[in-house]
Amino acid sequence: MLLAVSACSSTPAPDPTKDWSPNKLLSEARDERDSGAYEKAAELYEKLEGRAAGTPLAQQAQLEKAYAQYKSGEQAQALASLDRFMRLHPASPAMDYALYLKGLVSFNDNLGLFGSLAQQDLSERDQKAAKESFEALSEVVNRFPDSRYAPDARARMAHIVNSLAQYEVHVARYYLEREAYLAAINRAQAALTDYPKAPALEEALAILVRSYDALGMTQLRDDAQRVLKTNYPQSAYLGNGSGKGGAWWKLW
Repeated sequence: MLLAVSACSSTPAPDPTKDWSPNKLLSEARDERDSGAYEKAAELYEKLEGRAAGTPLAQQAQLEKAYAQYKSGEQAQALASLDRFMRLHPASPAMDYALYLKGLVSFNDNLGLFGSLAQQDLSERDQKAAKESFEALSEVVNRFPDSRYAPDARARMAHIVNSLAQYEVHVARYYLEREAYLAAINRAQAALTDYPKAPALEEALAILVRSYDALGMTQLRDDAQRVLKTNYPQSAYLGNGSGKGGAWWKLW
């Protein structure tokens, strides 16, 4: 009797989709997606991908599955699905969307431009995902400049550049506060070199001025101060209006 019960309990539940056509699977998966049941939708897309293997419908299922995984918070699975799609279908007419979605997955994971932001400053997080997002989005812009996804890709790329520059400045500030002046100079210079015109460069120049002054490198200090004044004449880093005299960078 125990063996019989054990055998019954190990019998897999019947698959309710067993007799569904590919079109019905697609319809049901989209219904689940539209209702917000992304995990269920991803499971149905997985079934559709297998049953429609070798057809354009299977390719569509791969992309829609990746989107469902992304929306359900499964970034790693979504990226794996997209990498597999791009490896198997390098000439797909949907390649622009695949690249855009890949950029979106990493962008959302690291930056969350249009979502609620955590207490931690974005620039303080690890920037690996941001760089990966930038690479994917730049492929959209460079390879498919007329794509419907290109304008949003460009906007997100600009945001990522600003975030990466701010990250370098955040690290430079960290070193400056601990009097590690050479390290602060290196990170501030990296921001200036790699991310020209980013808003964070104003503070990067100010950090250079303070660091060079602390090291007694007066010529480099004056050069950095001159660049700061030229590019940011109204900068708050140029003084506090106290009228106390002395070097402005020593008032901080």
